[in-house]
Amino acid sequence: MAITREEITSVLGPVDDELVAELMETGASAEELREAWGWLHNDEALMGAGRPLPGTRVGRLIEMLEPDEDEACTSFGPGPS
Repeated sequence: MAITREEITSVLGPVDDELVAELMETGASAEELREAWGWLHNDEALMGAGRPLPGTRVGRLIEMLEPDEDEACTSFGPGPS
């Protein structure tokens, strides 16, 4: 069963409508979204626990949820001098 808006916000918290639509279009389930979120935030722990690497759909969700490198660099850069 495809994921709902309520399931998305229960896993990710508040997100914009564009991301909700993109996630819903993947046809992923709530369990797949939870797995992607877990891999994104705890990959070493999951690998250490012997979990198999994420499948194609979960991998796509991870890509969608990862911050862009450009955003990460500007968000956490040094403040003004």
